[in-house]
Amino acid sequence: MADENAPASQTPSGPPSRQAGRPGGGPGGGPHKRGKRSYVRKKKVCRFCVERVDLIDYKNSQMLQPFLQERGKILPRRMTGTCARHQRWLTVAIKRAQNIALLPFAAEL
Repeated sequence: MADENAPASQTPSGPPSRQAGRPGGGPGGGPHKRGKRSYVRKKKVCRFCVERVDLIDYKNSQMLQPFLQERGKILPRRMTGTCARHQRWLTVAIKRAQNIALLPFAAEL
């Protein structure tokens, strides 16, 4: 019952708050902020949209070659910058070219 009568202004026993000793209050805050260098990545643009390609031809293996890894895997959109629609067309064209042996399924080890 003695605890109920204790004044509310008493600080709890435990570790002090992390922000108490810093000027400015926030994590890493204060008057001397060193801004991190922000790197703005250049937005990749779909090559096929720029050239207004209506059809990705599976017979043109020279055009499809940059979209394959050395091992024969298809590169993802985030690496090539193609849009979703053209990536789907590109995938179909690459698979067709692989089926008729214009492009390799996998590189030799």
